[in-house]
Amino acid sequence: MSAFDWGPLIQGGPLFIGILNLTPDSFSDGGRYCATDAAVRQALGLVAQGAGLLDLGAESTRPGATPVPEAEEWRRLGPVLEALVRHLPEVPLSLDTRHGEVAQRGLDSGVAVLNDVTGFASAGMLALARQSSCGLIAMRSRRKGEGFLMPPYGEPAPKTHQAATLELEALREHLQSQGIQDARILLDPGFGFGTTYLEDLALWQALPELPALLGWPRDRFCLGISRKRFVAMRAGTPDLPPTERDPHTALAQAEAMELGYRVFRTHAIG
Repeated sequence: MSAFDWGPLIQGGPLFIGILNLTPDSFSDGGRYCATDAAVRQALGLVAQGAGLLDLGAESTRPGATPVPEAEEWRRLGPVLEALVRHLPEVPLSLDTRHGEVAQRGLDSGVAVLNDVTGFASAGMLALARQSSCGLIAMRSRRKGEGFLMPPYGEPAPKTHQAATLELEALREHLQSQGIQDARILLDPGFGFGTTYLEDLALWQALPELPALLGWPRDRFCLGISRKRFVAMRAGTPDLPPTERDPHTALAQAEAMELGYRVFRTHAIG
């Protein structure tokens, strides 16, 4: 089997990766798509809107979320994966997980992409990334034990983008050192994962020079800002509920497209 290459999915326009949350406690739409029939309806809707790939996640990564045992994560995922392979056989699927056993079962079930918010930090996930031919979305994040390091987002101390950029560079080198082909990899800057608003803002403002800083092409970044606090605060509406942030998400994505970025992980399209 040939190695996954993002090129064909990106060719001809932006790639919108539709987010399908199968968790009862997601920050944006927790519990709405836990039932298989509801998940399939949402997936069909995302594809109709223009999603070229669907990203399924069954463990919330919101601040303060409780880690989910692998057996429970798969219990949520398995029936939906089976249904989507049947209803949408032409649409590639991505699995948002940090657990090697879950990732392996996903690959065995037809998943084309692994999306790891820990940047393939665990030995199990790294081994799968190295040994498989699937696509990879590797996100920069900051960890604290089993959870994520999440400082107060509104922390007023000024921040630059340098720390996050260096972490992203280390992530790229981490995968390349394993002999993983660049064509298989998308790098996600990880907005909001261990960063404050001012650090995220600095990182966003650095998007024009980020590809040159990292020696990484613009179309091989995956920008995941959909419904996040970042877009609400940037718009001057910090208390706006997540489900009402889609217009601000779309505006930010359009700005990034003007800079040449092509891949966006998003809850809604258009």
